[in-house]
Amino acid sequence: MNVKFIVNPTSGRQMVQQNVDGVAEQLVQEGLWRNVDIFYTRARNEGYEAAFDLKEGEYDLVIAVGGDGTVHEVVNGILHGGSNIPMAIMPAGTVNDFGHYLRIPNDVEGYCQMVKNNKIIPVDVGRVGDDYFLNVFAGGLFTDISYKVPRKAKMVLGELAYYLAGAVSLPLNLFRSYSLEFTYGGKTVEEQALIFIISNTPSVGGFKQICPEAGISDGLLDVCIIRRSAMENIVPLFFRIMKGEHIDSPHISYFQTDYLEVRRTSPEEGELFMDMDGEQKGSLPATIRVVPGALRMLVP
Repeated sequence: MNVKFIVNPTSGRQMVQQNVDGVAEQLVQEGLWRNVDIFYTRARNEGYEAAFDLKEGEYDLVIAVGGDGTVHEVVNGILHGGSNIPMAIMPAGTVNDFGHYLRIPNDVEGYCQMVKNNKIIPVDVGRVGDDYFLNVFAGGLFTDISYKVPRKAKMVLGELAYYLAGAVSLPLNLFRSYSLEFTYGGKTVEEQALIFIISNTPSVGGFKQICPEAGISDGLLDVCIIRRSAMENIVPLFFRIMKGEHIDSPHISYFQTDYLEVRRTSPEEGELFMDMDGEQKGSLPATIRVVPGALRMLVP
């Protein structure tokens, strides 16, 4: 096999480099890998460009090493470039929801075993305009946290940095809701929403079961809308969300669809932050559709 790593060197730092070197060395010595190229990104979009430039048959596997943003770039590069090369993820970011959902090993031996098993499956992606998302497209409460938390805080505190930032911002934003219109399945509904989440996996922003019925190969996207509600309802609701026991709550709208339109009905309500795989991207109105089996992915 010929393999290419696309590595964000600022994610995980020393441990990531040790894992990349360890996996490459072991699999080359065992004769499974013949040639290994390692590309280190230095700026935004370089991961996308490296993946976009790949030619079909040039490599047998591309491994994205980094957080959700790095994975997002590589996924878009592969799909826009049309190489159809199987990809894998080596999680190294603060959260990396998709890698967590797959339970990708974070040690050299475990990762090498995953490669040897060679289980490659078709994976769905979401599409908004020309952009693809592997895990999530969301708007509203908390969706600006991932790009507001300082990098040093992420490195020191990890996932805790997001929870702390969320706790600080909650009182300021709890009563800031948005009048939104959702069109899907031949009908249109209006919601007064704190946040809407369109996800390909159960795990979003470190919450492991926020879309508990989601699957990466079911041809559907899961939509979770948290409605505006009184303070005494919100706090217990978040505890239910952390346990994945919220989708039957009267304060939640939850459904699955392969196509969805979202638009604002009262733009004067203020700025609405959009998040796509941990990056500030996109705006409303938006048309979101699933692309079934768009990626070939190596999984445990």
